[in-house]
This record gives sequence, C-alpha cells and structure tokens, in this order.
Amino acid sequence: MTASTEKVSTFRAGLIQMRSGRSPQANLDAAAKLIGEAKTGGADYVQTPEMTNIMEVGRERLMSAIVDEDSDNSLAMFRELARSLSIYLHIGSLAIKVSPEKAANRSFLIDPRGKIVARYDKIHMFDVDLANGESYRESRNFKAGELAVISDLPWGRLGLTVCYDLRFPALYRALAEAGSSFLAIPSAFTRQTGEAHWHVLNRARAIENGCFVLASAQGGKHENGRETFGHSLVVDPWGRVIAEGGTEPGVVFADIDIAEVSKARGRVPSLQHGRRFEMVEPLAEPAHLRAVRGPV
Repeated sequence: MTASTEKVSTFRAGLIQMRSGRSPQANLDAAAKLIGEAKTGGADYVQTPEMTNIMEVGRERLMSAIVDEDSDNSLAMFRELARSLSIYLHIGSLAIKVSPEKAANRSFLIDPRGKIVARYDKIHMFDVDLANGESYRESRNFKAGELAVISDLPWGRLGLTVCYDLRFPALYRALAEAGSSFLAIPSAFTRQTGEAHWHVLNRARAIENGCFVLASAQGGKHENGRETFGHSLVVDPWGRVIAEGGTEPGVVFADIDIAEVSKARGRVPSLQHGRRFEMVEPLAEPAHLRAVRGPV
C-alpha cells in the first residue's frame, strides 16, 4: 500500500455535551460553538447528543417549532460546518417533522465534504412512568424507525443508535456482527435512570461486542423542566471508561486506537462463538403423575 491509501488507525473523538432548550436557533448556536471548540481541540469525529435542536415534550410546542428535513436550517448549517471544519460531524439526533402528527428522532452522519452519508431513525421509543412521578410517552410525538444503520468512517465501521436503544442489546450485537468497531449512543438519559444504569449499560455494550462506545449526552436542568444525567462517555472495547463529562455543557475528548478492538476480540472472541438457538416450551406433566403426586 502507498501512504495515501493506508487506513489511519487512530483518531480523536470529540463528544459535545449540551443542555438543549426550546429554541432551535439558540440550540444551533450553542452546538456550533462547541463543535468549533472540538475542532480546535483536534477532533476528527465530533458527535452531538440526542435532541440537539430542541428539548420539548409538549406536543403543540414541539410540532410548531420543527420542520421537515429539507426545510431544516440547522441541518443545513451543520452540513456547512462539517465542510468548513473538515470533520466527520455526527448530529446525535434532530427532531424532524415527517407528518403533521409525527416527528422522527433522526441521527445524521455528515462527512468532511458536508454530505449526509447516513441517517438513522431511533427504533425504540421511551414510553415510561418513573418512580419520581416523571412520565414520558415518546411514541405520542415520534414515529419509530425500523432499520438498523451502519456507516464506514476512515478508521472503521460505525453503528448508529440513539439513547433508549441502549437497553436493547440485540441491536448492538447485530451492528457488531455487521462489522461495527464503534457504537454511537447519543443520548438524553433522565437523571434518575442515568444514575442507576448509564455507566453499566454503556460498558456492557462495549464489552459484549468488543467495540468502542461513543456516547454524547444532554446534561442538567432544561428549560422545559426535564433533568438529564449528562456524563458523556467514551468506553473502550475492554469496558474501560477512557473519557467522561460531568453535567455541564462542554466537549469531552478521547484518542481512539482501532487496534484495541482486535485486541479485545482476540482475548474474548464472543462474536465468533454466538449461536442461533430455538426455545423449547415446558412439557405438560401427564395427568396420572399429577394425581399420584397430589397437591404441592
């Protein structure tokens, strides 16, 4: 191979931690500033969190504030930003109107030319009632995606997911089996669930698939009253947290060495050992045995 065709084995990731509010323009301005800081800090790949453009659960306010993909000024600006900074810019997700009644929770991976090279609509909807009285019904406002998505970066293959997807390991196994070395998990975890599960779930997805996890996050008390956990994470394929944020907006940097993927998978080659299997239903006990045994 000549030097120009050799695959680069290391790169710097910059994870953007935000506290998005109700104004898409204000959120765009905040994100653009932090993306610029990530580039200044040497990042080649920059990821923003889930709901980069708006954090709103009220249906009327949400639907009146967002537009379809072709009309979304923030997406156009992010594409220009990726081109001008010459970075891979992964917008963790935007709320994109797909019908008068529904939005998509959609990720965009933009290359250094400003071209959208991958789109992913969040598959799993966060419909839950929490013990502290918080209630979320993401499916009321958002249409669930149906397709798993992978995309090639110069350093390896990236599997795209969003937030609540984190709790469904079969998705990540499928992405790893399709060749992903990196798993993107941009999120807006609630403070309550984040304190309990954020670190352990991200580490588990990294360990069981021998992948790097790149998980930018929303953090702090938002304009709409919601409180998110923050703690943007980079986890290596052995399950070690190599970079972590707090709860304030900012940039989390990590230097990624793709060789760590093959090292981890060589030590625990579980991707090679996975087997398909069938579930056997329990057999009904013969009636004469039940009669002899009597009541339990």
